[in-house]
Amino acid sequence: MESSKHNKLCSCFYLCLFLTLVAAEPQTESLLTLKSQLTDNSNSLKDWFIITPEVSDKVVACCSWSGVRCNQNSTSVVSLDLSSKNLAGSLSGKEFLVFTELLELNISDNSFSGEFPTEIFFNLTNLRSLDISRNNFSGRFPDGNGGGGSSLKNLILLDALSNSFSGPLPIHLSQLENLKALNLAGSYFTGSIPSQYGSFKNLEFLHLGGNLLSGHIPQELGNLTTLTHMEIGYNSYEGVIPWQIGYMSELKYLDIAGANLSGFLPKHFSNLTKLESLFLFRNHLSREIPWELGQITSLVNLDLSDNHISGTIPESFSGLKNLRLLNLMYNEMSGTLPQVIAQLPSLDTLFIWNNYFSGSLPKSLGMNSKLRWVDVSTNSFEGEIPQGICSRGVLFKVILFSNNFTGTLSPSLSNCSTLVRIRLEDNSFSGVIPFSFSQLPDISYIDLSRNKLTGGIPLDISKATKLDYFNISNNPELGGKLPPQIWSAPRLQNFSASSCSISGSLPEFESCKAITVIELSNNNISGRLTQTVSTCGSLQKMDLAGNRMTGGIPERFAKLPHLRVLDLSHNNLSGSIPSDKLFQSMGKHAYEGNANLCGLPLKSCSAYSSRKLVSVLVACLVSILLMIVAALALYYIRQRSQGQWKMVSFAGLPHFTADDVLRSFGSPEPSEAVPASVSKAVLPTGITVIVRKIELQDKKKSVVLNVLTQMGNARHVNLVRLLGFCYNNHLVYVLYDNNLHTGTLAEKMKTKKKDWATKKRIITGVAKGLCFLHHECYPAIPHGDVKSSNILFDDDKIEPYLGEFGFKYMLHLNTDQMNDVIRAEQQKDIYKFGELILEILTNGKLMNAGGLMIQNKPKDVLLREVYAENEVGSSDFKQGEVKRVVEVALLCIRSDQSDRPCMEDAVRFLSEAENRFK
Repeated sequence: MESSKHNKLCSCFYLCLFLTLVAAEPQTESLLTLKSQLTDNSNSLKDWFIITPEVSDKVVACCSWSGVRCNQNSTSVVSLDLSSKNLAGSLSGKEFLVFTELLELNISDNSFSGEFPTEIFFNLTNLRSLDISRNNFSGRFPDGNGGGGSSLKNLILLDALSNSFSGPLPIHLSQLENLKALNLAGSYFTGSIPSQYGSFKNLEFLHLGGNLLSGHIPQELGNLTTLTHMEIGYNSYEGVIPWQIGYMSELKYLDIAGANLSGFLPKHFSNLTKLESLFLFRNHLSREIPWELGQITSLVNLDLSDNHISGTIPESFSGLKNLRLLNLMYNEMSGTLPQVIAQLPSLDTLFIWNNYFSGSLPKSLGMNSKLRWVDVSTNSFEGEIPQGICSRGVLFKVILFSNNFTGTLSPSLSNCSTLVRIRLEDNSFSGVIPFSFSQLPDISYIDLSRNKLTGGIPLDISKATKLDYFNISNNPELGGKLPPQIWSAPRLQNFSASSCSISGSLPEFESCKAITVIELSNNNISGRLTQTVSTCGSLQKMDLAGNRMTGGIPERFAKLPHLRVLDLSHNNLSGSIPSDKLFQSMGKHAYEGNANLCGLPLKSCSAYSSRKLVSVLVACLVSILLMIVAALALYYIRQRSQGQWKMVSFAGLPHFTADDVLRSFGSPEPSEAVPASVSKAVLPTGITVIVRKIELQDKKKSVVLNVLTQMGNARHVNLVRLLGFCYNNHLVYVLYDNNLHTGTLAEKMKTKKKDWATKKRIITGVAKGLCFLHHECYPAIPHGDVKSSNILFDDDKIEPYLGEFGFKYMLHLNTDQMNDVIRAEQQKDIYKFGELILEILTNGKLMNAGGLMIQNKPKDVLLREVYAENEVGSSDFKQGEVKRVVEVALLCIRSDQSDRPCMEDAVRFLSEAENRFK
């Protein structure tokens, strides 16, 4: 009986539900059908339901639902906004046919996939705004066959940004006479821009950037006299910029960056009297900047960087009174920086680094405008820093490294309280460091290395509450003592003051939890190491080599959990080395040159306390003398036959001589010392290194040695350390760190197939390492051989280290082609990085994937494969994060170099992928 009653109740319930659905009017019923077809992981459409049918068949029940807006009488839906609701699935389009009065449709920022329904595009004839951006629609965009493109006669806005559409751009959109905004950027459209796109009657906004477009830019675009904003860059066009663009009289924003354009800047741009932003960076433009460009007095942002532009900055730029950004970096420009630039009243950002500028900076630079960011590094400027560079009180970054500047730093920077970053390394600045850190509340980065400064380190450096990087190394006459409270600077992580003639003792290590690197080698520091060093819980490296330290080594060094490099060599330390394995892991090189220091990894302490071994010592002395004589003879032979051997050491390598290195190879003939191009060697103190042999050509010797020196000075958490090199006229032996890294990427992936967090960390780490090489090193250092076997790992954590960077490209360099080779190799790095991402995401299945093969594969198919390999389900929150990383990979392997992002952009995109979905 009870079972029978239960069945009757269920039957009544379903009958009521059926009657409710039947009673619902068509628009509500269509939305309910649409909801049933979608994946709604966030339950964004939870209020899309009806309990009882409406009394009036004219009132639309769905008018109260989220995202739905009806007309005043609630008789018809006029707006449907489903944006950013974490919806997924494909759309059939049939559910939208009943919305004949619909004016606005917004389904942006979701995960819709499949082809975009033509029913939506060609039947909603009253539609004024259609936004389908930031989805994953694929296939061809509705092309308007049969004249259907003109059916949306009322459409004003069409936004399809960031999808996976392919095929040609839809031509019939040009028939939409009321269209004001068209955005088809960020998909995979191919072919050329249709010449018909020059026939829009009322178009104000056009964005076609970030596709796979090719061919010539049609000159018909010059007919778009109503257009105010045009972005068509990040494609791969042919030929030059059409001069007819100069006819676009209303244009305010023009971006054709990264587009493979050649030729030169058209003089006709001077007719764009309303233009405010002009972005043409990362192309192949050449010749000089036309004088006529200075007539565009409305310009606010001008970026012509990363081209082949030569010549000088035109004096006509004096007319650019509204200019805020001037970016000419990475070109081939020369001459002086004109005085007129310093007189521009609105200028706040000046980037002209990596050119061939010379002369002095204008004395009035910074006095006539609120200058915020100046980067003139890697040129040939000389003279002093303009004294008024910070006179308007807003300067926060000043980058002047690798020039020939002289003079003192005061008073131009000493009272500049807004400074955040100062890079003045590799110049000839002299005098004292004038900074009063209590007056620099926001300073975070200071590099004054490789200058001629004197007067010691300012005593109040501990008051720099935001300072995290301070490098004063290689100022041989700096002198002075270390400030007593230096380690208590709350954020100080890297402190480098090697080769500065610093004397006195080490300050007590108190409140030093932030410090990670202390480099004080080759100074005159004396006194003892105290036990308080154990409070530096983040310390990773301490280099005190080449000083006058006395006493013993504190056992509390073993309490430092992150310490990886300790160099106490060539001091006056005594006693026994603590027995903890941390001390032994540093190798002999960390302790040599301390006559009274004993214990592993040096000789046993008993050898130093027994007088019975005097005779043995005498015998050893005789043997040493004989070895010296033999070494001198060998040295003489080498010098005569191949030229004098020289040794260059970098931070972290003990003070070896070239002969020390050569003897470790086990061959009396230097030319045969390392039979293979790459091998391992155990140096005299027990440290094992990777040795790479390079045969020098006379014409390339100086270039190779300069690049090797630059590589050795490159320090980053994601790079394998280059320790040093020795060389003569014919050979170079390069020494690489081999102690910290075990296992390659391919080996790690075998055990981390399902660990998305690890994969993301590896991809991000590799990207940061490449970004450092490409954008933080000047000139840039391409890796040249990005592949999984060159990605190494630490024993304790999954942190990637890039090995073998710089070698392959270095051998092709010469001074005449250096910029071209570097640029070409950077592009190869970016492409290989994209392939590496796909290899990681597919667990090796797409190893060395062909870019063309991947680009021809539909994006949704590739995503499904990646999701399957990483066990990411349709309801998994991290699906969006994986998708974003795949998109970065696809950008990097685009066939045309100009379509690829630089590594700075790649790191930013990956960071956005991580932050966007948290």
